[in-house]
Amino acid sequence: MGILDAILGRSKPVRPDLDQLFALPSAAVTLQAAAGFEPTGLGSVCFASVEGGTFARIQEEARSLLDGSVEFTQDAYGYTWLLARHPPEDVAGLVNDLHAVNTSLEEAGFGPQLLCSLVGFRDERQRSLALVYLYKRGTFYPFSPKEGGGEKRDNPLELEARAMLGDDLTIEQDLARWFPVWGAPGL
Repeated sequence: MGILDAILGRSKPVRPDLDQLFALPSAAVTLQAAAGFEPTGLGSVCFASVEGGTFARIQEEARSLLDGSVEFTQDAYGYTWLLARHPPEDVAGLVNDLHAVNTSLEEAGFGPQLLCSLVGFRDERQRSLALVYLYKRGTFYPFSPKEGGGEKRDNPLELEARAMLGDDLTIEQDLARWFPVWGAPGL
């Protein structure tokens, strides 16, 4: 950052640190102990789709890397979601897969298309909670849709999860960046 950037109040964008994903297993233990949220064994990576042979090759590499236990879907906004499955108790394995997919896309030059990754949880009352990693911010936030349909969030649960996970994850401080991920695979 140069002197002109400092004078004009500009800052360098945060570089993504995919290794932060490796903090998710300890956050999962915290969620289980503090609030009874169990991992679902589902996690996903969201990225803007790109046409072309290279991108098709990356998708095939992801399928072979994850032993075929991956599904690709496209949402209403045109984003591609890769859904990975693991036994619920294997959060570390799920995180390894999500990290590998993110890294593969980044190394192939698709880093700018990466949006987020998430890992899903559910409690005994069947409330859903996702821990979402924002690729471009290098931070996490909790997302919880209210049960019963519609696009409403369980804001008190999200804030409670933020308080529980402050020692485990780098939490996004700007609540305006806690984007809803309605219908995200893995949620």
